[in-house]
Amino acid sequence: MGRVLQPILAGVVLAIVGFASSFAVVLAGLRAVGADQAQAASGLLVLCLAMGLLGIGLGLRYRMPMSVAWSTPGAALLVSVGADGADHRADYRTALGAFAVTGLLFVLAGLSDRFSRLLHAIPAPLAGAMLAGVLLPLCLAPVQAVVRFPGPAIPIVVAWAVLFRFARRWAVPGALLVAVAVILLTQPRAGNAGGLWPAVTVEAPSFSVGALVGIAIPLFIVTMASQNVAGMSMLATYGYHPSLRPILTTTGLATMAVAPFGGHAVNLAAITTALAAGPDAHPDRDRRWIASVTGGVVYIVLGLSIGLTVSLIAASPPLLIETVAGLALLATLGSAVQAAVADARERDAAVVTFVVTASGIAPFGIGAAFWGLAAGLAFRALLGGWRRGSTPAQASAPAASPTASASAASAPTASASAAPDSPESPSAAPASAGAAPGASAPQ
Repeated sequence: MGRVLQPILAGVVLAIVGFASSFAVVLAGLRAVGADQAQAASGLLVLCLAMGLLGIGLGLRYRMPMSVAWSTPGAALLVSVGADGADHRADYRTALGAFAVTGLLFVLAGLSDRFSRLLHAIPAPLAGAMLAGVLLPLCLAPVQAVVRFPGPAIPIVVAWAVLFRFARRWAVPGALLVAVAVILLTQPRAGNAGGLWPAVTVEAPSFSVGALVGIAIPLFIVTMASQNVAGMSMLATYGYHPSLRPILTTTGLATMAVAPFGGHAVNLAAITTALAAGPDAHPDRDRRWIASVTGGVVYIVLGLSIGLTVSLIAASPPLLIETVAGLALLATLGSAVQAAVADARERDAAVVTFVVTASGIAPFGIGAAFWGLAAGLAFRALLGGWRRGSTPAQASAPAASPTASASAASAPTASASAAPDSPESPSAAPASAGAAPGASAPQ
């Protein structure tokens, strides 16, 4: 029973973390381009529905933990763009047109094989270092929360630590339940919702050269660099090798479909993909797709109850929700660090990748994950690493974390390229680089 519930609970955690950590940014971004409160809520709703349906569909089709999310860097970009004109209705409609064009660009990118070839050439240590750099700021959240909000944060961390000692697979779900209880007890208004079922609004998109240049193209670049590239690298780090084409085409079509209703962009997730693809989702890699499918279902529920959900989460400091996410990702961070430094020949370039990614910089609105990977690849080329023919990212995955199962106690000494298929085989052979895309997850 526990093995069945483990990926389901992981899916619940990833959806709540994905929603709670950035919904405010999405609302702010839509308001910045001219949406009123109802239109912004409508955009949030349709994004949740699109994310949920795609997460369910891709997970069931490919049996891989492919978590879908809205573009948080894209929403931050919208905040910076803003609505400069006096006619906010006109600005909003041109923004919707730009969203639709962004979706079209995703589809066109998906029809090209160039992106897939570029992603498959990323060395495994650099992919692990990028993953570690992405996760580090979130894994620091529990430490920061204990200092800034000791009253509500300490019970969450203590619950996680106690359960981690005596019932590891229940540590994160237990921490989440304690977090919800703390929010309800300390924020009396958390359960009140102004409107449980938000109305869906629709506007006819309009198109302009200014919106194309100022919104559509930057939104495409930011989402590709910060979300899709990072998400594919994280999947490859854990031994999953889906084709990029169906991911880009389906998310592109979904982006075009939700644009008239206020949705700005959906894409392959980065951090929540790590929650679904890591060993804490399930010891058996062939069962982790259940986590992303469950996450899709929860996204739909969150979307349909958007008023209550936003009221509950908005009543608490965002750092408390991030605390649960950070605790959930500690084991994944450890595995990523191990994969990054396992190969001494690639260690220096991996450290550069990690440091730049963890810095959180975002020049030109493009997230640190892209710049970290670019810096690592450049430094590797400077050192002559391109001549060594290092194993590409999809050929290896981090060794199983000791938290994956009680029987995997020897996992820390396993090879960094080991990708265990069951708790009884912590030193399983690495996934082959030439394996078929579905080899790690039978259809």
